[in-house]
Amino acid sequence: MKTLNIPYKMTSRRNPWTAASLLITILQALSSHSLTCPPAEYQIADECCPLCLPGTRVKTHCREYRATSCIACSEGTYMDTPTGRRQCYPCSNCAAGPGLKVRSSCTETSDTVCEPMEGFYCTDSKGKSCATTQKHRSCKPGQYIQEKGTAYKDTECSDCSDGTFSDGTLTSCQPHRQCEAEKLQLIKAGTPSDDAQCGETATNVAVIVELILTAVVLGIVYYNIYIIDVN
Repeated sequence: MKTLNIPYKMTSRRNPWTAASLLITILQALSSHSLTCPPAEYQIADECCPLCLPGTRVKTHCREYRATSCIACSEGTYMDTPTGRRQCYPCSNCAAGPGLKVRSSCTETSDTVCEPMEGFYCTDSKGKSCATTQKHRSCKPGQYIQEKGTAYKDTECSDCSDGTFSDGTLTSCQPHRQCEAEKLQLIKAGTPSDDAQCGETATNVAVIVELILTAVVLGIVYYNIYIIDVN
């Protein structure tokens, strides 16, 4: 008698509730990751909450049946856009950097705007506000100011050409004094930083001395002749 070997077929049973729960969990996870809020709202967990207006911040986030609670920015802070932040931004301090002054003060909806002081120019801007400055360069003796510095540009200097001079504060080089044209003697030649120096010539000096001596002699003669004779 033959023995029949009947193959054993293994079967697995799945709990339908476990599979359903897993599917729901996956769908919820996918739903939370793909949540996109409208432009006027912000996301907190799986909720879209209305943004607070500029000049305010979030006090408490929205809930299922309650809108976002907002509160005004405190003194020294601002918020310039609709926001979902719990804190307003601190106002910038122009006095923190050298060469800066306040152009417009901080408000609840806008930051302080800084600008360069007189004699400085901006080297780094943050939006409409200047963040750092540098002092305008001073032109050296022998140079002239080709272009004056502005709030956003440094001073430009150029060298004087031959026959002219500047002490560094002029907007154009000046021609050297022409002593010969004035019938004077050149005492010191002009340089790029100094004008020429002129003086009386030796001939002129001699003539002046001679005239003075003549006047003295005539005075003595007049005194001896007229004053003494009268007495």
